[in-house]
Amino acid sequence: MIPKSFEEISIIRDLDSRYFGCLDLSDPKNLEIKSVVQKTVTTIQDDIAFYISKNMIVTHELTSKVFDNNSTGNTPPDDKKLHDVENKVIGFFEEETLAKNQFKNALCKLGHLHLLLGEYSEALSAYQKYLRFNRNNYWKNHEFIYGIGIAYFKLRCFKWAIKSFQELLYLNPNFTCANDVHLRLGFMLKHCGEYHIALKHLQLALLYTYPSTFSELHGWMYHCVECLGEKKERESCALTFLQKSIDADPKSGQSLYLLGRCYAGINKVHDAFLAYRNSVEKSEGNADTWCSIGVLYQQQNQPTDALQAYICAVQLDKDHKEAWTNLGILYESCGQLRDAYACYLNATKQASCQKATILRSEDNISMNKDAIGFSKGLSQRIKFLEIQLGQAPLPSITSKRRQLCSIEEAWNLPISLEMNSRQQQTAQMLPRQGPPPPYPHREISESPTPAKRVKDDALNPIYNRSEQDCQDTIQQNKTQYIQFNQNIITTLSTHNLDNVQEGRLISEQSILDSYEYISNDLYTKNTNCKFEPGTILSINNDETSRHLNEDSEYTEFNVSASISDLSQSFKIQMDSKQLLSAVKLLTIEDPPINCTVLQVNTPPPTPPDCPPQKLSRDQLLPPTPSVHLENKKNAFSPQLQEFCLKHPIAVVRGLAGALKLDLGLFSTKTLVEANPDHSVEVRTQVHQSPDENWDTSQAKRVWACISHRSHTTIAKYAQYQASSFQDSLKDENDKGYAGSQIMSDSDSKDSVSNSNITLKRKKHKSSSKMLRFGTNVDLSDERKWKPQLSELQKLPAFARVISAANMLSHVGHVILGMNTVQLYMKVPGSRTPGHQENNNFCSININIGPGDCEWFAVPDAYWGGIHNLCEKNNISYLHGSWWPVLEDLYKENIPVYRFIQKPGDLVWVNAGCVHWVQSVGWCNNIAWNVGPLTARQYSLAIERYEWNKLQAFKSIVPMVHLSWNLARNIKVSDKKLFELIKMCLLQTLKNILHTQEYVKFKGVEIRFNGRGKNDASHYCGQCEVEVFNVLFIKEQEKRHVVHCLSCALKLSPSLQGIVCLEEYRLSELQHVYDSFTLYRTQGLAYTQ
Repeated sequence: MIPKSFEEISIIRDLDSRYFGCLDLSDPKNLEIKSVVQKTVTTIQDDIAFYISKNMIVTHELTSKVFDNNSTGNTPPDDKKLHDVENKVIGFFEEETLAKNQFKNALCKLGHLHLLLGEYSEALSAYQKYLRFNRNNYWKNHEFIYGIGIAYFKLRCFKWAIKSFQELLYLNPNFTCANDVHLRLGFMLKHCGEYHIALKHLQLALLYTYPSTFSELHGWMYHCVECLGEKKERESCALTFLQKSIDADPKSGQSLYLLGRCYAGINKVHDAFLAYRNSVEKSEGNADTWCSIGVLYQQQNQPTDALQAYICAVQLDKDHKEAWTNLGILYESCGQLRDAYACYLNATKQASCQKATILRSEDNISMNKDAIGFSKGLSQRIKFLEIQLGQAPLPSITSKRRQLCSIEEAWNLPISLEMNSRQQQTAQMLPRQGPPPPYPHREISESPTPAKRVKDDALNPIYNRSEQDCQDTIQQNKTQYIQFNQNIITTLSTHNLDNVQEGRLISEQSILDSYEYISNDLYTKNTNCKFEPGTILSINNDETSRHLNEDSEYTEFNVSASISDLSQSFKIQMDSKQLLSAVKLLTIEDPPINCTVLQVNTPPPTPPDCPPQKLSRDQLLPPTPSVHLENKKNAFSPQLQEFCLKHPIAVVRGLAGALKLDLGLFSTKTLVEANPDHSVEVRTQVHQSPDENWDTSQAKRVWACISHRSHTTIAKYAQYQASSFQDSLKDENDKGYAGSQIMSDSDSKDSVSNSNITLKRKKHKSSSKMLRFGTNVDLSDERKWKPQLSELQKLPAFARVISAANMLSHVGHVILGMNTVQLYMKVPGSRTPGHQENNNFCSININIGPGDCEWFAVPDAYWGGIHNLCEKNNISYLHGSWWPVLEDLYKENIPVYRFIQKPGDLVWVNAGCVHWVQSVGWCNNIAWNVGPLTARQYSLAIERYEWNKLQAFKSIVPMVHLSWNLARNIKVSDKKLFELIKMCLLQTLKNILHTQEYVKFKGVEIRFNGRGKNDASHYCGQCEVEVFNVLFIKEQEKRHVVHCLSCALKLSPSLQGIVCLEEYRLSELQHVYDSFTLYRTQGLAYTQ
């Protein structure tokens, strides 16, 4: 049955994922809408089934005719007949292009409707089918990306939900539901342990002036995450935010529960009890709350009440491993080992079941990092109790009376009056859980699934139906489909559409006509109206409804095909006047969606796939490109630069000797004499072998590379460096003959047998020690470090800190550590974890000595593979600290360069090369970045600039500002480099023009502010994206903070109270844009 009126058709046509959370179809007042949605779902499913069957049948008929005409080899085929059949085949597939678009729209609409009905697995299945048919331009459908992200989120496939939401915010930061996107991203990233970036998204969500449909606002991170500040300050923030959450949603049992946890953490017992009681009142059957109540009673030395609270928790959720564990601890503390043993067994069973479920999940849902240690501790406790119970005498009549009743008795014991009132109400809604979980060695019987518990299979999304399923659907719905088409004809007749006459017989043409009608009116978005759900539907959230209706200027418009065509018409061949004329054709009622410096209409950036070529073992361990310099002439030859640019990484040996560099200027002794109180950032790390990285328990190899940050001075670190060397000499002298028998690192690192692995673990446990690595020592101040910086002028131009041929010298201001020198002070084992340089720029590293450094490097073509391995190991590629396991890389067909950097050696790290370094001895290193003027360097830099935006990671190189300076300062003869820079100018100038038109439409004055010499580039104070030319200023906490347009609109949808400033006159930018042309030379331009 299809919708029978224009009103119903318009409702269905306008419904999409943006209504999720606004339209509550479970609300009785929306019962009529729900009925229409359900009928439409059935209609679309039948429609899709018909399309699939028709497509398969017609394709088979036409192709079989062609084969029949060519099957006889004795007589030549009739050319005319064959030609006619071929034309029919071609015509069929040309017609199918339109039908296929309608089919894709139907899949997307089906996903939206399933989502609104709360049928998340079905929604995901429809969305993924849509994606399979629309991979080339799915990113243009923002409602689809939001919908599939919500479906992933609801099915707890957080990895994929995060990717979808990040893409959406990258493509359209002004999306209508961006508030909900930021909130969900915050929660998922918090769950994954990415606390800094999670906090960033939650803070962005707080900027919005209207409420979210996702009501839980968590301050819980401030309570439990140490890196967010001092403990007292964090506790205060946590209480404040949780109280705000409760004020926003007084019915939020989760917020009350977390508030109770915070109060318990600061020992406000009475307040904690009140919060827990209120939580139980608001959220029936919350096992976490009862478990926390039990902990509080146990801390107050009330074991009986604690027992009853824990029993409530495990009755509500028999898989609650924390409650079982705490119950076991309670029994053990009372000397009831048998009951404790039973509880620990249940906790271990649930932990292992959850682990197995997670491992089976295709999306590799991340576990709590402490889960393995938790299970291990329980197993050890169980073994201990087994020994104790095996040696214990049998109980007798004279045995001491138990302090607590047994778990079997407690399971059926009436609870105290203090807990009784709410628990009675909960019990009426829950089935009795049956007997308590069994003691060991008894037969396990299944008990009913507790209420409020999601089944494991609900976490595994339904992906795609098989072809057999589609055929079954066609057969089952054949009768319904005929009835459905009769209703289509009736509806069309009623409205006198498409000249369909009442009573017309069903034919294939009528079916196709009706299909087209349904496709156009139900599946296609209405591009002529804004997203205003309140005007059509009954909304359950009055605040949200009011916002959507009143603040219409902030709602997202559907981009029509004509606008899409306009976007495609922007080309670098346009001059600034043509560009301005084209921008004036764009709508100024909505803000510019996204400013990218990449090509027009390119998909969101993603990590690349690794090259498909299978490498041999020798190819996985390639020799490192290296060159030895004998004199100054070799160092300044153009062939040296060409050699470096050809390879992912290169070692230039003998550089210091060839150029007579005085490396002693960078020695620890000289540094202390020059500036003893200069600041040094210190990283405290575990000393390990270069090709090994063990977890904290020394039990297995991992990727996570943990270090703790602090600060000291050059003089104090020099003292540590010297004492470390003296201690090492003392240890060497004390070892003697016995010590020489222990396997050395170099002997053991290639060992693979089980016995040697065990020996290595024992060795690490006994000999692992902490070290301090002095890093990021800033040498940018010429007044402090003039002799050191002058010495580096002896280097060839391509390797100098400042050079006209170095892109980073055109930024116009200091970027610490990139266009300035940084120093690293090391003891043996100091690690620089795996990374690519900021914005993929090349880097120079010189070892001062006296010790060596060991380097590992991977070509940039394989960085996507390393990114995937980081995800597999639950570490953020950009934000995390990781040290690759070499065998993992080899298994994934990823080659690794490995070499020693000796004193005086220069290491050239080419653009995008992934690398990690460990010192072998005591040494200092100096390093900085360079940007050769090549198309490859610029291309990799802007690609990483865009990917950083998608990942909400700040690009410390302002690529837009740099590109405009390059256009002012240099002449480019490399055509590819010219086109890349010109595209960046085009995209940013287009965005500036569009933004200015939009701001004027809002009635906001744009004031000229200008720009001082050497002023730093501007970044948004909220989302940290680069802000070029048009700045939005708002006073916050007595500071004037720069915002991008998107964040300014979060603060004020009308831009009232926001000051808009302009740094460059429009005429100046137009002149730079028009003047930047390809420079023609007689010789050949060098392209890399």
